[in-house]
Amino acid sequence: MLKRFIFSSVTDSMDSDINLASLQLTCPICDQSSKRLFRKDSFWIRGCDRCGHHFTEQQPTAKNVSKIYDGQYFQGDGAGYIDYLAEADLLQRLGQYYADKLQYYLVPGTVLDVGAAAGFILKGMIESGWRGEGLEPNPRIAEFCQQQLGQKTTVGTLEELQTKERFDLVMMVQVIQHFYNLKLALHAASVATKPGGYWLIETWDRSSPLARIRGRNWHAYTPPSRSHWFAPPDLEQLIAQFGFQEIARGNPNKWMDGPYRKSVLRYQFMDKAWGKPLAQGLNLIPDRLATPYLGGDIFWALYQKAV
Repeated sequence: MLKRFIFSSVTDSMDSDINLASLQLTCPICDQSSKRLFRKDSFWIRGCDRCGHHFTEQQPTAKNVSKIYDGQYFQGDGAGYIDYLAEADLLQRLGQYYADKLQYYLVPGTVLDVGAAAGFILKGMIESGWRGEGLEPNPRIAEFCQQQLGQKTTVGTLEELQTKERFDLVMMVQVIQHFYNLKLALHAASVATKPGGYWLIETWDRSSPLARIRGRNWHAYTPPSRSHWFAPPDLEQLIAQFGFQEIARGNPNKWMDGPYRKSVLRYQFMDKAWGKPLAQGLNLIPDRLATPYLGGDIFWALYQKAV
């Protein structure tokens, strides 16, 4: 019942085609020229000539958000989650992990969890002493967060956020790569952050060894759900434009459940001749087997706002 409640599509009455009409030809970080690198799933991936940032030529618009992050994103085999609810414990532990990391830099206060989904990461933060609320574009899963976990959650995107609340921490775990307007979103985040407050960002690292080895077949290249791919230097350059300075950086202690592990491996090797036999062999991995994420292509960074 809960799965039907959460994962019912919110777009049944909408056109099934995703119309990505907004073209981005110059770098969204430094406004310099860019060039086409390769096509991925009918989308051109561009690279900045100056800072190296990667982004999709066809950028999502505000109207596309509800289509891209509908019920299928939280229960499917591809760009999103295999079964979001099944990862509740892992996500909650990730929230506790970040709370432990943050205690070296600031005391628990108020937190806004951007892209909170069902609120499991936020729950881990709250159980570690934080007081917070979520922001989530999918209304069905945001409703679950409020009804099942009792956590305040606003339906919407960061780009359109309007709040008088000022938070000690704005948390963007695996979400910055999804923004349809980077600078508008981060401006809203800056407004919502207290002077001297912090941003915690986790995202994919396109400069990692695994990303460089895999190239265009790197599993993080999944447009249109992801439209930006950062390395620490260009992310730091972007964040500095809003008056924030990097305080710390590292690789998270992330774990995968069996279905998600199998999905990632399928995606990584689907282009190989032996990919089909491998996919069949992956079925031997137990769904309940949680394994650490290896590869080093995810990083987190903590940024502080100027007083």
